[in-house]
Amino acid sequence: MRLTPQEFLDWDRKKITLLGMSGTGKTTLANRLPKRTWFHYSGDYRIGTRYLDEPILDNIKRQAMDVPFLRDLLMSDSIYICSNITVDNLAPISSFLGKLGDPDRGGLPLKEFKRRQALHRQAEIAAMRDVPEFIDKVREIYGYQHFINDAGGSVCELDDPETLEVLAENTLILYIRTSPELEQMLVERAARDPKPLYYREAFLDEHLPVFLKEKGYPTVEAMPPDEFVSWVFPYLFKSRLPRYQAIADRYGYTVDVADVAKVRDESDFVRLVASVLGG
Repeated sequence: MRLTPQEFLDWDRKKITLLGMSGTGKTTLANRLPKRTWFHYSGDYRIGTRYLDEPILDNIKRQAMDVPFLRDLLMSDSIYICSNITVDNLAPISSFLGKLGDPDRGGLPLKEFKRRQALHRQAEIAAMRDVPEFIDKVREIYGYQHFINDAGGSVCELDDPETLEVLAENTLILYIRTSPELEQMLVERAARDPKPLYYREAFLDEHLPVFLKEKGYPTVEAMPPDEFVSWVFPYLFKSRLPRYQAIADRYGYTVDVADVAKVRDESDFVRLVASVLGG
């Protein structure tokens, strides 16, 4: 969606998609907008509560069945298990994605890891394609005036032009471009606290053999899960940046993370977007 600054200012039903790497401030920026008039759509929340809900629960139940005490209670229907996913707590999604590596250290074999990665990709595509329906639904049912889509950090990895077309036709796409300083901070954070990640299969197939050879591990099952995540994150980060920029160049606009950090309220946000559209 392309708009002039004045068209954006006059737009009585603003609909915006925020794109960017996790950690660049998408959710923080969305939270600056008043919740009484802006509906905050979280792509990750939709993934976890709608499209990966059953696989997430199945994964938790498998873990519980390994504990004799919990197994007996589950088998007798004495307890039930549910995940408590919220916009601010997406840990069940991460736990489902998991990490490649030694099963004795919590890792997953390659085949199972790729299966979960494929499910996540399908779920993310579905969640993004739900955006037009939600735009209409939240206005009709709840009376929200504006809509902001806080998209997941891996949207640029989907290789699905139709999904991008859906977002571009129904929302103004705003890519938050990181800085070298923030990039270094995010890389260091990933090294200290490795989190499960989504990888394009081609990216994984390219980098996994390099890691195994460099570290001297004979198989995926022999490698420490956290070590691979820490090692691969800088490569993943670098690979995503041009992908996001290409999306912004074709479908939307780019804003620097330093300018996003200055936004304190809705007025600041509207002025920032209008200035980007006029740039």
